Amino acid sequence: MDLQLKGSKALITGATKGIGRAIADTLADEGCHVAICARNQDEVDAAVAELSAKGVTAFGQAFDVGDGDAFKAWIDASAAALGGIDCIVSNVSGGGAKGEDAWRRHLEYDMLGAVRMVEGSMEHLEASENASVLLISTTAAVEKFMGAGPYNALKAALLNYSGALSQELAPKGIRVNAISPGPIFIEGGAWDNIKQHMTPFYEATVADIPMGRMGSAAEVAAQATFLASPHAGFTTGTNIVIDGGMTKRIQF
Repeated sequence: MDLQLKGSKALITGATKGIGRAIADTLADEGCHVAICARNQDEVDAAVAELSAKGVTAFGQAFDVGDGDAFKAWIDASAAALGGIDCIVSNVSGGGAKGEDAWRRHLEYDMLGAVRMVEGSMEHLEASENASVLLISTTAAVEKFMGAGPYNALKAALLNYSGALSQELAPKGIRVNAISPGPIFIEGGAWDNIKQHMTPFYEATVADIPMGRMGSAAEVAAQATFLASPHAGFTTGTNIVIDGGMTKRIQF
């Protein structure tokens, strides 16, 4: 299927590795020009070079998404480099802190990062004929997983924001959707580390997935790319769960 994305312009945060990188790669494979960001300049430069080799325009900068001014400057520079913005993917998440600091980090990165990206891109999205906002959440936001903590709670807030925003922006022709991945195995990523150092927990998690395996970043990216395409032109306000059946609730 031709997803009709050739020449489109997409911005993806946290896109030098993991799910964000897979989304950038898949969009570029469809002929979409991409702008990425992360905190490590060398990793950004390497990713931009590899994305550019796909025959599209690729732009990247290193900065901290928690810096609102730097974030807006990247959005503006990306729009200039690509010639506009059709799609934004808010993928960055906080992590690494404990206690109240963890709550602040997840508010700053997961929630406010998405808000800043939406608001900073709005002028360009309003000018697009296929405007799409995609927010990356998690199944931990829709069903209890591990303990009560900031990652789960703030990702749930992100889903509420996504749904309400979809109603607000639909009259402007801007679609807003979310994706909630379950456990996604990425070499060198969180679940790889858990597999190596918390093997019983890893094995118990896999056993709880009816499909008997964890997902891949490519599987998440394929759904993200479809949602960005004109083929999903009547889809907004949706949260796509990609978890191999791990969550047990019935979706109506």
